[in-house]
Formats: sequence, C-alpha cells, structure tokens
Amino acid sequence: MISTLTKSNSRQREILEVVLYHGWDYMRRLLSNNDAEKPELPPPTVLQRILIDLGPVYVKLGQLLSTRPELLPPQYIKALSALQADVPPVPWPDIEAQLQRQLDRPLDRTFSHIHREPVAAGSLAQTHRATLHDGREVALKVQRPGIGETVDRDIELLTNLAELVSGTDFGEYYDAIALAEEFTNALRDELDFTQEAHYTDRLERCLSSSEWFDADRITVPTIYWEYTTPNLLTMEWLDGIPILSAEIRGKGYHGDPQAERNAITTLLFRAFLQQLFLEGFFHADPHPGNIFYLSDGRVALLDVGMTGTLDPRTQGLLIEIILAMISLDAQRCAQLTLQLAQPVRPVNFIRLQNEYDRLLRRYYNLSLSQLNFSEAFYEVLQAARRNHLRWPSNMGLYAKALANLEGVARTFNPEINLLDEIKPLTVDLMRRQLLGANPLQDFLGASLEFKSLSLNSPRQLDFLLERVTTESLKWNLRVHELQDLRRSLDESANRLSSSIVVAALILAGALVVSKDQVAAVPWLTNALFWTACLFGLWLVFSIWRSGRST
Repeated sequence: MISTLTKSNSRQREILEVVLYHGWDYMRRLLSNNDAEKPELPPPTVLQRILIDLGPVYVKLGQLLSTRPELLPPQYIKALSALQADVPPVPWPDIEAQLQRQLDRPLDRTFSHIHREPVAAGSLAQTHRATLHDGREVALKVQRPGIGETVDRDIELLTNLAELVSGTDFGEYYDAIALAEEFTNALRDELDFTQEAHYTDRLERCLSSSEWFDADRITVPTIYWEYTTPNLLTMEWLDGIPILSAEIRGKGYHGDPQAERNAITTLLFRAFLQQLFLEGFFHADPHPGNIFYLSDGRVALLDVGMTGTLDPRTQGLLIEIILAMISLDAQRCAQLTLQLAQPVRPVNFIRLQNEYDRLLRRYYNLSLSQLNFSEAFYEVLQAARRNHLRWPSNMGLYAKALANLEGVARTFNPEINLLDEIKPLTVDLMRRQLLGANPLQDFLGASLEFKSLSLNSPRQLDFLLERVTTESLKWNLRVHELQDLRRSLDESANRLSSSIVVAALILAGALVVSKDQVAAVPWLTNALFWTACLFGLWLVFSIWRSGRST
C-alpha cells in the first residue's frame, strides 16, 4: 500500500504544502509526532481554501461532501455548498483544437459562428455560445484538455488514502472506502458528457406533463446528439438570465410582479416535488446559477450533471417523514428513521426519539413563514448521525436539492414557504402512496402474487410437514449476542470442574498419607499431596486475577 502511494510523490508533496500553508494544526501535530490520535477537520473556511488550491478534483470532492449532511456538521455543509473552483478559462486555441478532435471535421462545416470568449468557465469544462449553419443557437460545453489525466491521478491517490484510513475507527464509522467509490463514480460520470445528456433528456421527459403545474412554463435545454461526444455537450441555447438577477415585470399577471413571483415559486416547488416524490429522479443541484428566467417568461433548469434517484420505498418513507415533521410527531419520525437509515452501532430508540422531540419543539411556536424546512431536515439527518445511524448516500442529494431550492425561493420570494407549497399536495401524495400511480396495474400485480402464493403454499406446507414427520428438519439458529455469555459459562464450568478435581486430589493425598501401609514410599504420597495443593493455589490465584480484570 505504501509503495502504491509513493508513485505520486510530487502530487503528495504539493498537497502537503497546500495543507501546511493554510495552517491545519492537526497535520502539524501529526508531523511533529505530537498527540494527534483522533482525525479532525480544519475549520470550514480553511477547508474550503485548501480544496480550492488543490484543484478541480478536490473542489468536486468538496461539492460531493456538501451533499452528505449525515457526515459533516452544518457549518461545513454551508461552506462546501458554496465551493466553486477559481480557475481561469482555457485559451481559445486549446478549445478550438479540442472541438476539432471531438467533431472530427473542420469547425466551419458545422458552425457559422463561435464566440471565442466563454460564457462560463468551471473546473472541468467551459461553455461557449455558437450558431449552427441552419441558424440554431447552441451552447457548447467543452471539457478542459488534459483534465482526464489529472482526475485519474488524484482519484488513485484518494482511493489509496481511503484504503489506509478504512483500517481506523474513523474510517470504519464514515465508511471511507464506500465514500471514495461514490466520489469516483460521480466524478467519472461528470466527465462523460453523454451521461449528462441522457440525464437532461430524462429530466425533460419527467417535466413534459404534470397534474401539479403547467408543463409549458418550465423547460430544460434540448440536446443535439449529432454534435455530442463524451468530451463535448451541444445543447439548445436558452436566452435568459439567472433567476435571482431577473427583473420580474408581471407579464401575463395584469402587470403584478408579486403575483408572477408567487406563480414562479410555486412552479419551481411543484416541479421539484414531482421529481422527488413521483418520478424518483431529480436535479440535485438547483443553485441560483442553474435556474434561469427566460425572455419569454418560462423557467429553465440548466446543468443536469448532478442528479439523484429515489426508489419507491424511500419515496414513501420520505413523504411520511415530512408529514411527521409537519405534525411535530417525534416518535413517528424516529420510527421512520430506523427504517431508512442503517445503524453502525447499537441505537437507543428512546434517546433518538427524545432528541427529535427537542428538535421539533423549536418549531412549535413558529409560523410557517418563520420555518426553514430544509434546515430542519438537515438537523434531523445530524441527529440520526449522532445516534450512530448512517443515511443512504442519496439522502444527502435529496437534502441538498431541498436546501438549494428553498434558499433560492426565499431569496427570490421571501413571502413563500416550502410547507405552504407541500400541504396542498399531501392528499394527492398519500393517495398515490396508498393506491399507487396506476391502481389497476398494482391490483393486477398483487393478484398475480397472491395467486402464486396460493398455488405454492399447499405444496410448501406439505413438504414442511413431511420433513417434520421424518425428523429431517433442522433448525440453524445463531444469536451473536449470546456468544459472550456462552464463553463466560464455559469458563465458569471449567473452573468449577478443575476445583472439584483439585479438591479430590488434595483429599485423596491426605487419606493416602494417613495410611500406614504406604509408609514405605512416603516421598510419593507427599509429592502427590503437595502437587494437588499447588494446583489449588494456582486455581485460586487465577480466579482472583480474572475477577480483578473484570
């Protein structure tokens, strides 16, 4: 393992220099051989600067960690959520060469014009505006040349580091290897722009129709697959500006800007609630730069590189958790948490319930306008973590999506509250959870399962009874908690047996010594007697020592 790590000595040295430059005291103590047994994170702002200086891979790592509120305290989540790489744009000649390689033909055969100045530059790619020969305006998201090699190198280093850390209590509790694998998969998906294109198409299908909102008022860019490759994403250019910078004039709402703000906010909430609780596929990064207000009055969701999925069971449990939080039911909230999260150590249910009760009591006297739902949900995740529960990784993306969405909505329209938007939909959500989206199909499926059960049950019952009557049925029951008790009982039984044997030897030796007929060999009887006495003393001493050790 160490030999593998030393393959990237120069990169390790660079990382160490950045860490020490920002004054992470834990690393200083570790290098100076002082007490540094328990790993600790640098302060949030220091961690943010370290990740930015280490480059795009570590910026993405920080962004991933910002989706894991069950791992990090809220102040770290807030700092990492705002993490953006401070990188200069790639010069046009390099971008032009990258475009040439991806399209495998002269650019003037495809585009009538390309703006050389990027409209946005990120850690992995930058975006240029262009015009196709047929007049369509497109956005070209071009991957930075050479970023793949940088990502592979840093991923290997992080993976090896995770394997080292996994042997510690810290690494086991936070499941360092699984976290590294999750990060590696997410980053490799983000480097493959065809994956983002598929996500964008899927989101477009999810939002194409709805009973909750007007689907014509929200859109995502159309993907032009004939000009899309793993390193180049070509999509429809949408003319608009970030929603928080937009001037809302109330067009179509009798000139009332506030009425339009209310309608847009409701549209966004309902679009995301449909993604979360009906489709099970959602845009996981709705920050202000990814939500645009278009010139025609529509709302657009951009940058669908980070997405999350929820299976039907998780969707149902999350709906119930939200309803339990709305009704301030701490006991139900704790019960649902145990169904959804995985315990890493034994969990005290009463303690978890009491912590939820204290948490929800904070909101007893608050009006809906004062309640920050995403913050409350973050605190629920943190409370579960403190009680040794590990949430599924998609819970972080779910919480991040809600937090970003509510943050944008509160800035855009402070008068709107998330719970106000959820309550009108709760009846429909519960109906769908009870009956399903397609009740007839679900009923027919359940009928087929019941038919299969009814046909197979007599045969299985007959087989079970036959094995019982022929005494060929064996039960294999293992209770791990009884192993320590069994071991203790075995040790006690062994000591008791040894005590009886030693006592018998001493008694037999004494009787033999008292007999006159063995006087011819006194040394043998004395040896047997004193040997038994020594065994007895050793047994008393061992019992006394084991009692002190407990």
